[in-house]
Amino acid sequence: MLKDFKKFAMKGNVIDLAVGVVIGGAFGKIVSSLVSDIIMPVVGLALGKIDFSNLYINLTGGEYKSLAEAKAAGAATINYGIFLNNVIDFLIIAFSIFIVIRQFNRFNKKEEVPAAPTTKKCPYCCTDIAIEASRCPHCTSVLE
Repeated sequence: MLKDFKKFAMKGNVIDLAVGVVIGGAFGKIVSSLVSDIIMPVVGLALGKIDFSNLYINLTGGEYKSLAEAKAAGAATINYGIFLNNVIDFLIIAFSIFIVIRQFNRFNKKEEVPAAPTTKKCPYCCTDIAIEASRCPHCTSVLE
């Protein structure tokens, strides 16, 4: 069983997948930072200095100045601002991966060369005949 596991783990696809997961995790952190540190502050400023990560609905009825204060007090909250940040994270990551895969497919696309014709038409009877034929088998005409 150990031998089979080693054979499975050393296949190229498993190693490629592991590398992809590690790079994807790092890429996800970069995009999350881009969204939370660069994009959302600009969007919040454009919408009237709103901090999206601090948007929440308090379910306990108390008054808290920030989400951190509500969490410290143990209040039940619906954190829709953090949810919005995560949705934007996902959309940016999905779009980025789409662009990368699209470019990868474009570079790997092989130009298809049309196959050489194997038949030709007889100019006298319009029948399909072999390209190498020197005489039509149907009308017995001599071909050029």
